[in-house]
Amino acid sequence: MATTIWIDGQYYDKANAKISVFDHGLLYGDGVFEGIRVYNRRIFRRDKHLDRLYASAKGAWLEIPLARNAMARLMEEAVAKSGFNDGYIRLIVTRGIGDLGLDPRKCPKASVICIVDEIALYPSDRYEKGLTAISAATPIHHRESVSPRIKSLNYLAHILAKVEGIAAGVDEVIMLDPAGFVAEASGENIFVVTNGIVKTPPVYSGILLGVTREAVLELAREATYAVEEVPLSRYDLYTADEVFLTGTAAEVIGMTKLDARTIGTGVPGPVTKELAKRFKALATRGD
Repeated sequence: MATTIWIDGQYYDKANAKISVFDHGLLYGDGVFEGIRVYNRRIFRRDKHLDRLYASAKGAWLEIPLARNAMARLMEEAVAKSGFNDGYIRLIVTRGIGDLGLDPRKCPKASVICIVDEIALYPSDRYEKGLTAISAATPIHHRESVSPRIKSLNYLAHILAKVEGIAAGVDEVIMLDPAGFVAEASGENIFVVTNGIVKTPPVYSGILLGVTREAVLELAREATYAVEEVPLSRYDLYTADEVFLTGTAAEVIGMTKLDARTIGTGVPGPVTKELAKRFKALATRGD
């Protein structure tokens, strides 16, 4: 098993995989990406991720030089070549090589990169104990500046928020929207459970529509939990019975402390555990 990297039609090992210093993805964060899980050599919700990748590219006025079916074949081929049974795919589409100006018309062809590797965002014990977090002072982008529906390469706001968490000695950060409502974590969607009701911020709040978020909403409804997509404040998180995060890399993980306040009983709660178990079953089935 080995990290497998494909760049514009050719495979490379990790030491030799390179892009041009004139690539606008490097110079300006001008590009889009997807992170996708592989379970038992099956790509989880491949079509959902491809839907979002091509929609992100269209929203960014970026033409992907591979047809959708060719991109799907590339992913399958790269997974097989890597030898990983369980892994992580990073699909990246940059604006491509241009000059030192901003004009995207100077980039004649977009560049496509596919990486297959392993990923682990948090130590394994955090899934038993839960994450600690703070509310970040750095907000997410205003939804009319860069649409959160575009999964772009520019994650600087989220990185700066993550730096706040590192400085505070916690595992994660909660980012707010410009109006002060809870949006998401540094790279995950957020849910709360209060009186048996599963709640998460709505689409219009400026969040990325996570593929794992969507799967967990489906699973919660199947488990007959009441589900609400509603604006949430930090007070709603402080007083919740449970808080958990969802994401491709993180999967489903509980949060047990926020801004020095213990959430619920201080350990991941029963709803979090049930939905994590249901998600793992769903993922390993390949649905």
